[in-house]
Amino acid sequence: MIPSKQIVIEAGNRVAPFVHRTPVLTSRLLNELAGAEVFFKCENLQKMGAFKMRGAINAIQQLSEAQKKAGVVTHSSGNFGQALALAAKNLGVNAYIVMPSSAPAVKIEAVKSYGGLVTITEPTLEAREKSAANIVAEKGAVFLHPSNDLNVIVGQGTAALELLQDQPGLEYVMSPVGGGGLIAGTALAAHYLGDNCRVIGGEPMEVDDAYRAFKSGKIEYNTSTDTIADGLKTNLGDINFPIIMELVSDIIRVEEGEIVNAMKLIWERMKLVIEPSSSVPFAALLKEREKFKNKKVGIILSGGNVELSNLPF
Repeated sequence: MIPSKQIVIEAGNRVAPFVHRTPVLTSRLLNELAGAEVFFKCENLQKMGAFKMRGAINAIQQLSEAQKKAGVVTHSSGNFGQALALAAKNLGVNAYIVMPSSAPAVKIEAVKSYGGLVTITEPTLEAREKSAANIVAEKGAVFLHPSNDLNVIVGQGTAALELLQDQPGLEYVMSPVGGGGLIAGTALAAHYLGDNCRVIGGEPMEVDDAYRAFKSGKIEYNTSTDTIADGLKTNLGDINFPIIMELVSDIIRVEEGEIVNAMKLIWERMKLVIEPSSSVPFAALLKEREKFKNKKVGIILSGGNVELSNLPF
């Protein structure tokens, strides 16, 4: 089921007081390289460094008072855990964050600094899900999925909603594809607020489950996760997948070298710190520049939480 335009607009109003309205930046040089007019929505400058704050805020606000009192729980190795912890803190709600022992220490500390109540588990999905289920059972907390919850999805789409309000003439909006929450929310915003604006996903060749699902019409899975774009390793879900199938125009796959090249260009030319996952849609634009020649293209720079000691260039 596709949510209504009213739900999308309400999410924008609901989220606005708690997030930065991030800037939309351009680069003459990158426009020349792309052969298009490119507008970058800088969610790397968002609170906690990524778009995921939006979905967390939107989802928590729609809980009942009893649910808020019991708290929220998720399992996350990084960005959504930080987002939920900070969003919950801002709204006076307890957030229980289940994290794998393999998560970087800096991310675990970040969640704690935002007031998140951290539980460390073995680094398997089964262990994380079991631990989260135990917290739901013991505390009565509400489980919020990072990308397959409708309120989270619509919240994530508020980045594209703002982009389209600031640049109403866009012909394309491009987003990275991982778990599917951002691109599904982006597609909803473009569907209701764009003027024949098409949504294109960028995805690493090494984890191309969304591309294959787009072609087969059913959720696909990856057998390996060997990509530098660590935020895009998760699979699509049964809530976001139908939205993607109905409202997304295409998914373009890119090689690891193309991801690194696009990331380097944005760092060097725009002086923006972005993580590898953020550069994937720009890499997709460069790869198929003929498709976008002389078009107005918006790109969601999804986040900037990068390990400075482990840069790929």
